[in-house]
Amino acid sequence: MKIHFSASTHEVAQERLARLVDRYGQTDIEAADCIVALGGDGHMLHILHETLAHDRPVFGLNCGRLGFLMNHYASDELVERIGNAETAPIHPLRMTVTGADGSAHSELAINEVSLLRQTHNAAHIRVEVDGKHQVEELVCDGILLATPVGSTAYNLSAHGPVVPLGGGLLALTPISPFRPRRWRGALLGERSKVSLQVLESDFRPVSASADSTEYRHVAQVDIEQAHDITLRLLYDPGFSLSERAVTEQFRT
Repeated sequence: MKIHFSASTHEVAQERLARLVDRYGQTDIEAADCIVALGGDGHMLHILHETLAHDRPVFGLNCGRLGFLMNHYASDELVERIGNAETAPIHPLRMTVTGADGSAHSELAINEVSLLRQTHNAAHIRVEVDGKHQVEELVCDGILLATPVGSTAYNLSAHGPVVPLGGGLLALTPISPFRPRRWRGALLGERSKVSLQVLESDFRPVSASADSTEYRHVAQVDIEQAHDITLRLLYDPGFSLSERAVTEQFRT
């Protein structure tokens, strides 16, 4: 098996990278059968974004703390582990941003698309789903739309639901909502098209982020799942994302 190794800049990850390359060799990504990412969830997201065009499965080895997207680290029998791994196919979100100045941008998000207020003024955001106004004016710090993969990250910290992989759902979660007081978000079908319109964008500026890529002073953000793109994450049997998503719901 031809493997391309990639590691975060963390010292532990770099040390393990050197050992693995010495043992298994290093293949250019264009010729590799698989990518092995060493680090934490942040590095996994980075690698998935960076290697989209290469269409290679990615097997993560945790060199960080939580490593929700990663497998446990072990240098032995790596080729056998990859060969026996289960595949978790995921589709990113496609974010289309219209800036307050009329500019247009498009980005992909593997975890979530989030909107956040830029100043002390609360954001005022109109929420539209599939062409229908669902929340006329959300007064909040922000709002996010998370994939199942991202539902255990920022979404969970914002008190959003954990979405099991393969459930066909996305999580729409407000961040510190003030009005409407009782709205705590919604579970949407994976084919839903979400439009978030920033009200009073001059007085209440809002930024929009697709994972770590941010645009400031936005007027509108349109989001849908990119079904034309499939990323393949590899996991040891019995250690799948779906199983961990279930376990995460019972943590206290």
